[in-house]
Amino acid sequence: MANTALDPHAAITTTASGVVAQPLTTADGKPLVRALARSQSRARRKAFLLVLPLLAFILITFVVPIGQMLQRSFHNDGFSANMPNVSAWFAQTERGTQPDDAAWQALATDLQASAEARNIGVVGTRVNYDMPGTRSLFTSTGRKVRDGIEPPYRDALLAIDEEWGDPQLWATMREVSSPYTANFYLASVDRTRDVNGDIQQVDENQRVYVMLFWRTFWLSGLITLLTFVLGFPIAHLLATLPMRKSNLLMILVLLPFWTSLLVRTTSWMVLLQQQGVVNDILVWMGVIGGSQRLQMIYNQTGTIIAMTHILLPFMILPLYSVMRTINPSYVRAARSLGATSWTAFRRIYFPQTLPGLGAGAMLVFILAVGYYITPALVGGSSGQLISNMIAQHMTSTLNWSMAAALAALLLGAVLVLYWLYDRLVGVDNLKLG
Repeated sequence: MANTALDPHAAITTTASGVVAQPLTTADGKPLVRALARSQSRARRKAFLLVLPLLAFILITFVVPIGQMLQRSFHNDGFSANMPNVSAWFAQTERGTQPDDAAWQALATDLQASAEARNIGVVGTRVNYDMPGTRSLFTSTGRKVRDGIEPPYRDALLAIDEEWGDPQLWATMREVSSPYTANFYLASVDRTRDVNGDIQQVDENQRVYVMLFWRTFWLSGLITLLTFVLGFPIAHLLATLPMRKSNLLMILVLLPFWTSLLVRTTSWMVLLQQQGVVNDILVWMGVIGGSQRLQMIYNQTGTIIAMTHILLPFMILPLYSVMRTINPSYVRAARSLGATSWTAFRRIYFPQTLPGLGAGAMLVFILAVGYYITPALVGGSSGQLISNMIAQHMTSTLNWSMAAALAALLLGAVLVLYWLYDRLVGVDNLKLG
C-alpha cells in the first residue's frame, strides 16, 4: 500500500468511503494555520513596538552621529564648494597638465568670489590640511583681490605672491578639488602624494601617526597583561573565600567606580611625581638616593601604572563571575588521582576560567585603546596614545576630517582584532558571568 503524506494541520476523520483529512479550524471556523500566523505576527509587532523607542534612541544619538563623523574622513567640500571654476578646470584636464590662461582666470575669479563671500578662510584651511602653511596665502590674497583683479591673471597673482606658481600647490589644489578624497587616510598612515599624484612617505620628522598606532596597541596589550597578572589572584581569592568575606573584598574592588576618573588620575600624579609619595618612601627606605628620584610621570611608565589601576576592576569582575561557578571538586578529584597542584591548576582549573579571561581581556583592551584623559594627564609626550591625537584634531586644530580618518582606522583595527578573536577562540566562549 502506498504511503500518503498527511497535513499536520489537518484533522483525520473516518467515513464510509475511507480516511479523510480535513483542515483544523478555530472555534469561529477560521483555518488554524492562518490564525496562528496572524497571532505570531501580532506578537512580533508588539515586541518591535516595545523596543522601537530604544532603537530610535540608539540610531539618533549613536549610529547617525558616528556615521556623519566617519563620513568626514572621506568627504570635505571646503574647496570644491567655494572654488567651482578652478575645480571644473581640474575635472576637465588630466593630472600633470600645466595651468593655462583659463586656469589662472578661473583661480582669480574664484578667489575674488570667495573673498567677497568671506569664506576664503574655509578654502585656505582645506588646502592647508594637505599642504601645511598655505592658509595664509589664500587669506592674504583674498584680501587683495576682494575689490577686483585685472588680467593678465597669472602675472597679477604672481605679483601678489610668487608661491602661486608652485607646482606642488597646484597639485594639492587638484587633489582637494574633489569633495571625496582618500588623502586623510593616507595622512593617517604617514603617506602623501607628490606632484605627479604618486603615494610616498612624508618626511621622517613628520611621521607621527603610525608610531602612535603602534604605541597604542603595544601599551593596551601590556596593560591587559598586567591587569590579568594582578587581577587573576584577586578574582580567585574572591571566588574561594566565604561569602561574607568575599562581599567585603568586593566592595574594595568596586570602590574605584565610586570615585571620579579625574580624581583617580590626579591622585596618581601626586603619588608618582619626583617629589611625590612613592619617591619619598623609596628615599626613606634607602632604596634610592635623594638625587636619584625616579621619573615615573609624564612618560609611558605613568600611563601604564595609572591605566592598569583604573582598568583592573574590568578584569577582576568577569574572572570572578566565572570562577564563582567552577566546582572545586574538580581540582580535588585531580589531586586525589595524583596530579600536582600546578598540574591540577593548569589542566583543570585554568581552562575553565578562559571565558572570563577572554571577556576581561576584550573589555580592558578596547577601553585602553580609546583612553585619552589619563594619558593626556600623566603620559607626557612619550605616553600619548592615538586617542589623544584624535582629541587634539577635534578640539585644537579643528581638522575633523583627519580626526574621523584616525578614528575610522582605530575602529577598523579593533574590529579586525575582534574578528581574529572570534576565529581563534570564539565569541561563544566569552562570558561576563
